[in-house]
Amino acid sequence: MRALLQRVAWARVRGGQSEVVSIGPGLLVFLACLEGDGESEVDVLAKKVAEYRVFPDAEGRTNLSVQESEGEVLVISQFTLAADTRKGRRPSFSPALEPERAKELVNRFSSELAGKVSLVAQGFFGEEMEVELLNRGPATYFLEYPCASS
Repeated sequence: MRALLQRVAWARVRGGQSEVVSIGPGLLVFLACLEGDGESEVDVLAKKVAEYRVFPDAEGRTNLSVQESEGEVLVISQFTLAADTRKGRRPSFSPALEPERAKELVNRFSSELAGKVSLVAQGFFGEEMEVELLNRGPATYFLEYPCASS
């Protein structure tokens, strides 16, 4: 399971039916589910995202989590993060989990986060989306669980 986190002042996503979902200060999480991922990977990564210290404290040190800073989270499924780019000039998406199961895991990830942070919003699984954000920092982090072997 892979997650790309961006610390944002705000973020919003528009789906195919012109629905808009938005958050205030917090994290935008692009999430990819890979073959072999299951509930245990979701639970570990959701906990890590909630507790990952990427927000400044009163002294300006990066020392607070989204949970501690009372930030919001927008979760957007992005299977392209599962791409294998090691060969050729075209990415292979064979490492990505099949869509039906991936949707279940993305929903579980959002539910797990909802028990830990003030607000969790979710993008539109399997749809073309327009994502807007104001990145604070910029601050972008890549998390993977289980960690890829070196």
